[in-house]
Amino acid sequence: MRKVQFHLHVLMGKNRIKSINDLAKKTGISRPTLTKIYDNNTTRVDFETIQTLCDFFDCKLSDLMSMEGDTEN
Repeated sequence: MRKVQFHLHVLMGKNRIKSINDLAKKTGISRPTLTKIYDNNTTRVDFETIQTLCDFFDCKLSDLMSMEGDTEN
């Protein structure tokens, strides 16, 4: 089964964001929401959250997340 995978850890590393707490303070996104995204343990994410992260990191949607896993037809 395919699954959406977030790459928040990669973006945080590239931008030298040392903790989820720092990112929460800088973006206004709650720490629990960011933790779920960071751990790829979320079932849904608001479009506003995705847009805020893409704007903050100045990245494309594909830099933040991708589809991974089996590609059964």
